[in-house]
Amino acid sequence: MVGVASRRAAEEMIANGEVELNGSVVKELGTKVNPQSDVVKVNGQTYTLAQKLVYILLHKPKDFITTASDEKGRRTVLDLVNSRERIYPVGRLDRQTTGVLLLTNDGMLANKLMHPSSEVIKTYNVSLDKGLDQVHAEKLARGVFLEDGKTAPAELEIIPGTKSREIIIHIHEGKNRQVRRMFESFGYEIERLHRSEYAGLNVQGLQRGMWRYLTEREVKHLKNVVSPEHKITQTEL
Repeated sequence: MVGVASRRAAEEMIANGEVELNGSVVKELGTKVNPQSDVVKVNGQTYTLAQKLVYILLHKPKDFITTASDEKGRRTVLDLVNSRERIYPVGRLDRQTTGVLLLTNDGMLANKLMHPSSEVIKTYNVSLDKGLDQVHAEKLARGVFLEDGKTAPAELEIIPGTKSREIIIHIHEGKNRQVRRMFESFGYEIERLHRSEYAGLNVQGLQRGMWRYLTEREVKHLKNVVSPEHKITQTEL
């Protein structure tokens, strides 16, 4: 039990009413405990169950797989990050896409960030092989039909002076290779795809392949983003 005692001794402590879970005396053996949020006390002393929570922002370069491991032996984003804690990517960027990628061992926050109901805004800089037709831009903004369903409305900005080949697109979904497939559905080839922002966080000051820990303020911001009130309480970083 949290490194305090053997299983038999722990059962005796529970039977004697010496163990509290979130302020209540534990009465049942085998009571489940959430290591991320529950507070355990033994004879009035608090014990920490959770491992240290780590929040990392990586500037992902090309040719790295966004997984914890790869059966083909290819380089993964975890090869770039030096962390004692066992961390995982929040969502995915395909192999050729660069930019903002979060990694954490806070499963609860990661799941909320990835859940469609949170509508986390993701911003991509897109370089096309040819100029984007205005009709296609309007259709992309309204949503397009892909093999796994219609995309939600997106916001597009055409960068002036680029002959409509440089686009900024804001989406709040996480379909597999979504941005690439959206443009490919109209016959465009993406020459470069860079995620410049995720939930308001960017890679400013980080060279590709470099990473840093999130600040307390940034972690608080992410938690605020996925809260039910985030649309009216989200603050700028």
